[in-house]
Amino acid sequence: MNIKSLLLGSAAALAVVSGAQAADAIVAAEPEPVEYVRVCDAYGTGYFYIPGTETCLKINGYIRFQVNVGEDIGGDSDWDATTRGQVQFTAKSDTEYGPLTGVIVMQFNADNATDQAAKLDSAYLDIAGFRAGLFYSWWDDGLSGETDDIGSPVTLHNSIRYQYETSDFYAGISVDELEDGFYKTDEEANNVGVAVGLGGKAGAFSYQLTAGYDVDNEDGAVRAMGTVDIGPGTLGLAAVYATGPSSYYTKAEWAIAAEYAIKATDKLKITPGVQYYSNYYVAGDDFSDNEAWKVGLTVDYQIVDNFYAKASVQYLDPEDADDSTTGYFRLQRSF
Repeated sequence: MNIKSLLLGSAAALAVVSGAQAADAIVAAEPEPVEYVRVCDAYGTGYFYIPGTETCLKINGYIRFQVNVGEDIGGDSDWDATTRGQVQFTAKSDTEYGPLTGVIVMQFNADNATDQAAKLDSAYLDIAGFRAGLFYSWWDDGLSGETDDIGSPVTLHNSIRYQYETSDFYAGISVDELEDGFYKTDEEANNVGVAVGLGGKAGAFSYQLTAGYDVDNEDGAVRAMGTVDIGPGTLGLAAVYATGPSSYYTKAEWAIAAEYAIKATDKLKITPGVQYYSNYYVAGDDFSDNEAWKVGLTVDYQIVDNFYAKASVQYLDPEDADDSTTGYFRLQRSF
């Protein structure tokens, strides 16, 4: 075999082998496009689209460290430290009836490494002014300081509510399951209540009127609050009246509270407050004949954005009972 024939044969063999390898080669698939998280600005800051949907989600919460002080507040100790972590998920999407909102709030509290509790702090759906689920009532509202005591003993209920609102006014009605509240003799722990609330603002003045009727206990309460900007701070006034002890109010037959929140600097707020109780506290199925006074001071200081400190001290002097001094110091980081 001459050299020319050998070269031609080798070239032909190489071509056959190369063709076979080319036929068997693995072709890499084109990468699928990645859908990055998109900002949703339709409902305010902090929302983003859940990938693959038109639902907007917001995640926020806070971390709190607090030291409480008071007589035997920590068992045999007069102080006790606690830590809380809370996270809230808010989902919103557009519908023909307006935004459909769903909220879940989880709260985790730790008194120490073993004494801890996790709870569902709120979970509700909201559309076109209607709200249903576990949420706080209007009776959870109060003045900005820590001295006033004008709310329900328990303000978190399974409820159905309708609320009409604009930027400067709201009015609504709710039906509340009152399982955790106050029960008179022979009453069962499955009461129902009806509450109404309205409020708004006009310039430097804001107001709120709240009422509730406990059907099983056959008693109710009504409360009025108002604030107005005066000088370097905000004056707050509140009054509450109860026909008798109920799940909406149990502290006294009637009470009045006042505070003045002084904005000392852009970061420092100082709030002295006072409250008077008539026929203070419950004796059996009705209010007692005693009176009580409460005075206190709360100081808020913003250390940096989303991180602040709060200190509060309160003195309570009830008739025919021992007086008491309580307070706390708090650090909180919000996100």
